[in-house]
Amino acid sequence: MRLQNKVAIVTGAGSGMGEETAILFAQEGAKVVATDINEDAVKAVVAKITAAGGEAVALKHNVANKEDWENTYKHTTDKYGKLDILVNNAGISLAKDFFDQTEEDWARTYAINVNSIMYGMQYAIPLMEENKGGSIVNISSISALTGMAGAGAYTASKGAVRSITKAAAVDYGKKGIRVNSIHPGYILTPMSAPHMEQFKDYFLSQIALPEIGVAKDIANSVLFLASDEANHITGIELPVDGGVVAK
Repeated sequence: MRLQNKVAIVTGAGSGMGEETAILFAQEGAKVVATDINEDAVKAVVAKITAAGGEAVALKHNVANKEDWENTYKHTTDKYGKLDILVNNAGISLAKDFFDQTEEDWARTYAINVNSIMYGMQYAIPLMEENKGGSIVNISSISALTGMAGAGAYTASKGAVRSITKAAAVDYGKKGIRVNSIHPGYILTPMSAPHMEQFKDYFLSQIALPEIGVAKDIANSVLFLASDEANHITGIELPVDGGVVAK
């Protein structure tokens, strides 16, 4: 029960890494506000949590919309009165190189992958200050550490997540607020499954370990950084990638 009596918001909780994180948080005692733009999907995840005896609520949430963030935080504070943990997991991937992507591609990628982080932290930090502390975990990508061919906007956006995480960690550490980023590598999720099947041999050739990662690997890492076990860790970038960036 590493998150007992904690209140957590997990975005993009309707599938994949967000789903596994929300379920694991509830198992560890957190009251989870699970959000996703796919309302039916996140309701199904919350149904799993409550059926197993956990506590969670589902909210439809477009993370690129500041008003949606305001509504999410109002619902959280009205129901639970505080916020201890924010997991900025929601994001999109765009496989286009610089000459193929449009201004609209760039703007949409940044709206969902970067602006959402800013909005989430702008609302979370004042609530965490009231609590005398809290933990924010932002999901970036190994592309922020190594670059990624054919995905200029995505790589740039995840680099921005890495940088804004460090800036917030420095700015708000004295308030007891820890801010860290996790950098998934080749992780099998419903969104990545078609690519994983097609390019499995290539992905296996890039990692040091013998198997592709799964969403639970990310959830376990988020849990550690969110918990009090990581109370002296802030501003780090944690690759969960099977050793890709070790090469």
